[in-house]
Amino acid sequence: MSSLSKAVRLLSSGTSCCAVRCVCSRYYSKGRSWGHQDSKNRKRIRYLTGASFSSLAAYISYQKYANDEESDNLQAHTANAKSFPVYSSQEIMQHATKDNGIWVSYKDGVYDITEFVDSHPGGEKILLASGGPIDPFWNMYAVHKSEEVLEILEQYKIGILSPEDQKPVDLNDPFAKEPTRLPVFRINSKKPFNAEPPLELLTDSYITPNDLFYVRNHLPVPNIDPETYRLKVDVGDTHLEFSLNELKTKFKPVTITTTIQCAGNRREEMSEFKTVKGLSWGPCAIGTARWTGVRVRDILLHAGYNVDDKAIKHIHFNGNDEDVTNTSYGASIPKQKVMSPDGDVILAYKMNGVDIPRDHGYPVRAIVPGYVGARNVKWLSQVTVGAEESTSHWQMNDYKGFSPSTTFETADYKNTPSIQEMPVISAISVPKANAIVDPEEGMVEVKGYAWSGGGRDIIRVDVSPDGGKTWKEATLTKDEPNADDSSHCWSWTLWSAEVPVKTGQTEITCKAIDSSYNCQPEWIGPIWNLRGFLTNAWHRVKVTVADEDE
Repeated sequence: MSSLSKAVRLLSSGTSCCAVRCVCSRYYSKGRSWGHQDSKNRKRIRYLTGASFSSLAAYISYQKYANDEESDNLQAHTANAKSFPVYSSQEIMQHATKDNGIWVSYKDGVYDITEFVDSHPGGEKILLASGGPIDPFWNMYAVHKSEEVLEILEQYKIGILSPEDQKPVDLNDPFAKEPTRLPVFRINSKKPFNAEPPLELLTDSYITPNDLFYVRNHLPVPNIDPETYRLKVDVGDTHLEFSLNELKTKFKPVTITTTIQCAGNRREEMSEFKTVKGLSWGPCAIGTARWTGVRVRDILLHAGYNVDDKAIKHIHFNGNDEDVTNTSYGASIPKQKVMSPDGDVILAYKMNGVDIPRDHGYPVRAIVPGYVGARNVKWLSQVTVGAEESTSHWQMNDYKGFSPSTTFETADYKNTPSIQEMPVISAISVPKANAIVDPEEGMVEVKGYAWSGGGRDIIRVDVSPDGGKTWKEATLTKDEPNADDSSHCWSWTLWSAEVPVKTGQTEITCKAIDSSYNCQPEWIGPIWNLRGFLTNAWHRVKVTVADEDE
């Protein structure tokens, strides 16, 4: 059996990723020595041991789980049917409060989750399923469909759903009409879809192609008819609606080039230091595009907004993406950002010169340059002014940074400021982690990106070939002057450097400095937080330098 086949077999049998990685590494070494005789396998192993390894492992594990799920449930039902009492759906409905106990059913099982409710990561939304089947909610939030979550649920099993109530539920899968995506993405979750492009492609061009832009969805992608689309704008007692065509014709169009980055970008590095909660993003939850649309400032002034109204402190954005409770994604940003002529906050209807793809907010989305991606609300349905922040779950109970000492029990979401402007960050795109690099005259080319929020430019990137002992300044590539209507540097800087290396293993490192002389922290320890947000420590990539004489 080949090492690749062995690796796949090990993955399918639940062997640890570390063990499988060792198998793949041995195979890769053989592949390298075989050279062109087995280039196909060599490429496969390069891919397997690179950034996409974890997603492949997850995919294989998921497929195994999906294939075995029904038979496992049947076996569990057969084994446990005699030891658990049988309950009807009517009996379960009587247990929908903490006083009576909170019961739910899942497939053919009945579960008392009263003790689990207070620690549920999704907050009190779990209570919406109390006294009934939890299946529709898990179909929406498919992150629950993992072996770990099923094991947790199994601890609360108290009975079997009566055969009379074990009828197929028409779930009307809300993810059934999702857009088509490229197979090259590293998928971090399928439902909702969250994925990032391959690292080696990320910095191939200054502007990220639409099809390779990372996708961060919290809910199913809505399918919106542009002909019937209406944007609601509420300013005090004034309530306006704009069609897509009216947005394009009533207001002056502008084009803003900006980088958008997920708050969880590079989270997997933080999780390797100490476990965090959240999708395991690599360094590619970031992209740069030219967005064309209209300034939110112009729309609000058109609606009669008084810039001197000190009572208004926040601008709210709500999307058309909804969960099973008809709750839509929402966020808000400070009024100063929107109303400043230099804030460049727009409602975009084009991405890189074409209609925005569905995954990225068609037909209209908010673009908030220099801010965390979570505030760039997609599939926009409404803009509102308010005295307080948005009460959306994603504004009040998520996307906030905490001290390394904070736990889920001590986290005070209500009184912790929301993440808005982003800190300085950089990452290496070439070479990839664990690669074997071939030097030329003792030098290796290193490439990557750097970016800082708040309109701050990148003034320097330092690259080290030896883990930070010595440094070399990189060559910077920026956007072309006067490329659009941006008032600040909202977009990333690409960089490259030729660094001297010695044969054997080494750690290539990079750090960026922005125009306010903010510099990345050296290591993750001081910035670790329970949600894994804002990972911006020096980026480190371990590689093996080949002997030039061989």
